[in-house]
Amino acid sequence: MYRAIAIASSALALAACSSINVDFLKPAPAMDTVRFESEPPGAEAKVSNGQTCRTPCALALPSGTGYTVTFTLNGFLPASETLESSSMGDGTMQLRPNPAAVELSPAPPTVPPKPAKPVRKPPAKKPTAAKPAPKPTAAAPAPAPSAAAPPPGGSPWPPAQAR
Repeated sequence: MYRAIAIASSALALAACSSINVDFLKPAPAMDTVRFESEPPGAEAKVSNGQTCRTPCALALPSGTGYTVTFTLNGFLPASETLESSSMGDGTMQLRPNPAAVELSPAPPTVPPKPAKPVRKPPAKKPTAAKPAPKPTAAAPAPAPSAAAPPPGGSPWPPAQAR
């Protein structure tokens, strides 16, 4: 009977060990506090891992990898700084440069685009009627109708038939 209890206890202990998450036994990554500064102050510093702050500020970052920091401020061109992890010789890693400082350049003034002038089509020409003949003036009398002589041999028309 003692054997059955010992086997059951060992089985339960073995099952419990397999469900334990051993990640908590791993050491946390070494953190390095990095200061961020900008001229003018008040820029948003956004680290490539998603952390942000307003300059001047400091953030704790894992020191085993490099990062890109983007500084933005209204009215100024954005600027970037690269943080690199460097060995200190004693087995520790630190992020450099520390502090990460940038000088922001003023953005060129934005001139609103001029509204485009509407293109006007020339008005369509109205069809013109033929000009009437000029009226005779009082100074020049109208030409008299010419009396044409009947053709020889009578009327050019056949004689009318009686009805």
